[in-house]
Amino acid sequence: MLRGGCRAALARRRLSSAPRGAAAAAGTARTPVCRLQEGLKQTPLHELHRARGGRMVPFAGWSMPVQYGPGHLESHLHTRHRCSLFDVSHMLQSRVYGRDRVKFMESLVVGDIAELKPDQGTLTLLTNEKGGIVDDLIVTNTSEDHLYVVSNAGCADKDLAIMKDRVKELQAAGSDVHLEVLDNALLALQGPSMARVLQAGLSNDLAKLTFMNSATMTVFGVPGCRVTRCGYTGEDGVEISVPAARVVELAERLLSDPEVWLAGLAARDSLRLEAGLCLYGNDIDETTTPVEASLVWTLGKRRRTAMDFPGAAVIMSQIKEKPKRRRVGLTSVGPPIRPHMAILGPEGRPVGTVTSGCPSPSLRKNIAMGYVEAAYSRAGTALTVEVRKKHHPALVTKMPFVPTHYYMAK
Repeated sequence: MLRGGCRAALARRRLSSAPRGAAAAAGTARTPVCRLQEGLKQTPLHELHRARGGRMVPFAGWSMPVQYGPGHLESHLHTRHRCSLFDVSHMLQSRVYGRDRVKFMESLVVGDIAELKPDQGTLTLLTNEKGGIVDDLIVTNTSEDHLYVVSNAGCADKDLAIMKDRVKELQAAGSDVHLEVLDNALLALQGPSMARVLQAGLSNDLAKLTFMNSATMTVFGVPGCRVTRCGYTGEDGVEISVPAARVVELAERLLSDPEVWLAGLAARDSLRLEAGLCLYGNDIDETTTPVEASLVWTLGKRRRTAMDFPGAAVIMSQIKEKPKRRRVGLTSVGPPIRPHMAILGPEGRPVGTVTSGCPSPSLRKNIAMGYVEAAYSRAGTALTVEVRKKHHPALVTKMPFVPTHYYMAK
């Protein structure tokens, strides 16, 4: 079962209650769907999940596995020490073609897309005119003829609408830009054993692929896969965009290695929280700016000077004048900290709100994220959190809570 704030986090990410947000495109999404059941979309791995004991739950309009037989705790720790396979085919994948594809993308996001080297990617933010975060995306400048974009499932509809409208605007002005939504499935293989497991099925040298870089390759006999060294767990890992018709074959081949377990949404949520990574709809949304969210590092230096992205005036003003609130990490003992709980200052006055929280399987104590007034955001500040009308001590703590192990260039 999902514990504490993790269950609430998943519930709030359902498509029925959120517009949607972590990478997107135009028209009606064609993300891989096998069939509909009770109004929920299914990934091509739906039957595999069920056959292997996955407990399916609604998530962002999809039927997704929340956990498997071993349970959430065991799955989380297995990912930290060995390797787990996550089905993330509910994420929206798109390609942007044309001579003006960088111009198009930079008209929507805060990152410096033009500076990306071939097959290099970056996390960036799609913002609105008020400086709010519409979605967080990964954009890769492929060595082929397009940008590859991965977006959050919950933001797919609004992202697609925004991107489609901007394509029409630029095309009407004579720009060369075109948008394609992919049918590919998406797998995330995460954990310290990932490189050994995956290398066995590659002719390419995986050691040459560093964090946030990607390449198109054949994986265990499946051609046309885009392998990107990234993930949402804090561990070394990859995301593999694979033709939907062959994703079951690839997943089963990976799972034939005893090091690899299937993992679900519960482990994904607690792993990302230990790594200090934001969940769209909980920790960031359209009312949150990159400055408040401590995501200023996503703003390209050139973009800051040009101030040519949506909401630039608001965001740059906050950088200069400092925001009134900031996203922080919290640790505590006692009852788990859950989203929406009040954070209190030393004098007992409310100074913020929890946005994500759950017991940390790795640390065996409570961890959380939230927003507090800037005066209380320094690491080491003693605060309290109101849990069931009782006050429990909490400490502002630097993130990530658990050290990350991304495979960086030497």
